[in-house]
Amino acid sequence: MAESGHAEFDPDEGPSAGRDNHAEPGFRPYHHPAAGWGAAKSVTRFLAREGEGITGPRAILKMNHEDGGFDCPGCAWPDDMKGLHLDICENGIKHVAWEMTHKRVDREFFAAHTVTELSRWSEFDLENQGRLTEPMSYDPATDRYVPISWQEAFELIGRTLRELDDPNQAAFYTSGRLGNEPTFLYQLLARELGTNNLPDCSNMCHEASGRALQAALGTGKGTVDLEDWETTDALFILGVNAASNAPRMLTALVEAHKRGAEIVHINPLVEAAARRAIIPHDFLQMATFRATPTSSLNLQPRIGGDMALLRGMAKAVLEDARSNPKALDIEFIDRYTAGFEDYRAICAATSWTDIERQSGVEVADIRKAARVYCDADRSIVSWCLGVTQHEHGVDTVREIVNLLLLRGNLGREGAGPSPVRGHSNVQGNRTCGIDHRPTAAFLDRLAQVCGIDPPRAHGLDTVSAIDGMQAGRVKVFVGMGGNFAIAAPDTAYTFEALRKCELTVQVSTKLNRSHLVHGKRAVILPCLGRTEKDEQRGGLQETSVEDSMSMVHLSKGMKKPASPHLLSEPAIIAGIARAALPASATPWEYYVEDYDRIRDTMAQVLDGFEDFNRRVRLPLGFRIRQPARELVFRTPSGRAEFSAAALPDLTHEPGTLTLATMRSHDQWNTTIYSDNDRYRGVKNLRTLIFMNADDMRERGLRQFDEVDITSIARDGSTRSLHKYKVIPYDIPPGCAAGYMPEMNVLCAIGDFSTQSDQPIMKNLKVKVERSA
Repeated sequence: MAESGHAEFDPDEGPSAGRDNHAEPGFRPYHHPAAGWGAAKSVTRFLAREGEGITGPRAILKMNHEDGGFDCPGCAWPDDMKGLHLDICENGIKHVAWEMTHKRVDREFFAAHTVTELSRWSEFDLENQGRLTEPMSYDPATDRYVPISWQEAFELIGRTLRELDDPNQAAFYTSGRLGNEPTFLYQLLARELGTNNLPDCSNMCHEASGRALQAALGTGKGTVDLEDWETTDALFILGVNAASNAPRMLTALVEAHKRGAEIVHINPLVEAAARRAIIPHDFLQMATFRATPTSSLNLQPRIGGDMALLRGMAKAVLEDARSNPKALDIEFIDRYTAGFEDYRAICAATSWTDIERQSGVEVADIRKAARVYCDADRSIVSWCLGVTQHEHGVDTVREIVNLLLLRGNLGREGAGPSPVRGHSNVQGNRTCGIDHRPTAAFLDRLAQVCGIDPPRAHGLDTVSAIDGMQAGRVKVFVGMGGNFAIAAPDTAYTFEALRKCELTVQVSTKLNRSHLVHGKRAVILPCLGRTEKDEQRGGLQETSVEDSMSMVHLSKGMKKPASPHLLSEPAIIAGIARAALPASATPWEYYVEDYDRIRDTMAQVLDGFEDFNRRVRLPLGFRIRQPARELVFRTPSGRAEFSAAALPDLTHEPGTLTLATMRSHDQWNTTIYSDNDRYRGVKNLRTLIFMNADDMRERGLRQFDEVDITSIARDGSTRSLHKYKVIPYDIPPGCAAGYMPEMNVLCAIGDFSTQSDQPIMKNLKVKVERSA
């Protein structure tokens, strides 16, 4: 872990390095509807900037299309169940156009720029150079990447893996963009090699959700589908910035309001999606500029105060039940749950004073939300990283389940828990074997079907993998997609850890920071994008993805590859595997020839994937069975489990604030499209901090004053960012917010949840002072 002390991030090699500081920053609170003409104009400008005026619109007509289209590589929101052909959004279009750019990063580019020079470029400038075209290897003598053949690259990687003293000296990271078939091959490679070191982006986002739902319901996933969203009476949306992170949710919110459903948003910031929206494919709305409300009630808890607010709602429900027997579903509780009396007792013992103090929301407003919940016959609770990236994230998700169980909101239409996954196939990655803590049953089936002897000990997650690299225990890091170097916490510590590796391998479509923060040896392996045709010996191939509501469907690229030298992810994984495991009996080449063969094997290993090849070709694919949806609970008691955790103490020392990191609107994960954040009214600025106006006055600060932000870790060490501009914002007192990945430096490697092992990127203790 990081030693106690004071660490400062070097701006010359960080995510904001090289930024154009000449554009004048601006801020004007946003009061317009989400989506609508603002989104249409933004997309038009973006396509024009990227030179995709013709190809871009063609792609739009194929994206999320049930007959032969490709799945959006952005968020994991489900495709429209009615087969709507314009099931698209602003960020999805930008993401696709960003991938389909005509710009190229070839050997001439690398010959012209050293790694030291490129390290000073911003994240935008790096990715804006275009698509990678051929394998490259780092040459320390010239400080440049130089061409390397695929065979030479595979042999270098394979030889390094073979020469390790222990297979656990390698770590295999996965981002959420990897399809199900390559995911299965990737975990098979790691386990046949002999390690469960499979860190992934779930370790940084929804690990808390999976652990909580597994403990409470016996499944690591939500139980609802899109049809439930279309029939529910009440939606409770916690810690979600839907207009930016899951924009297609706006359609569901608008339709819910139109049919009379109640919509309660719970978030420290009142985001654009929590007010009103115009859906771009609703031509009448667009023509008349008529916006639809997307909320009935907005509550702003302090950062991390969701659990206390939920406890207050449950307490109100239980108090109402004293005079209104229908407030509780006693029959459901008696038949299907365990631990109710303990939970009732802790709700009674938790005072309204503590609930109000820890949530930051007045009791009267909490009771309003509880009244909405009690009046609804069917309710869905949905949440995202605003709930999970805290020390108490698991307990908070368990509290969501507690609230749902009180009124039997499980196992019936229009009701249940609904986590909002971020990246397009992050849930599919976990389903298909990317798990550093695999179950014995999964490993048994993998051994039986694939004829390997998989390791049984738990592997490393994201935080422990970084610590392992720092300590020299992890010598090889393979990144399958993503931008690990700046997505991870404690940026300076992570950079140092990666540089200690003997070899780093990045499978990527575009140039990013992780190629520049590398080991002693480094290889870049360029892969096909999801929009591109994947031709193998067996013909044009398709891969499958799983959305956040457990629907699995095929995705087929439509565009000619950006370079003839690109390989598909299955082909890259097979090439590494054959070089690292020359005696392997796994038919790697046979799998790559026809992905149906991978799916046939997956059907024998994975629960819910039986008859995979036939079912995935059904219209809209198929939904993986969720036992908890059928009121079958694979828990020790065989019932849904109430939890009775104490409320966390969220009070902070005088002079400190609780800071949450988040994305801007013109950003997707670590990909930054511009320095604008339309829905928060920000223009030409990312190095900022949003603060409550009273907190600013206490420090003598005015809009755009420059401040230094210093985080205070659990071990007492500090980390700082300098000369950030402060912006007054509607956020609870004592709270602040700013953008990742720039602010990831503030999250110490040791500041992770003891419940989920996730970095607590939305609960950082910071001091804000005027810059010298």
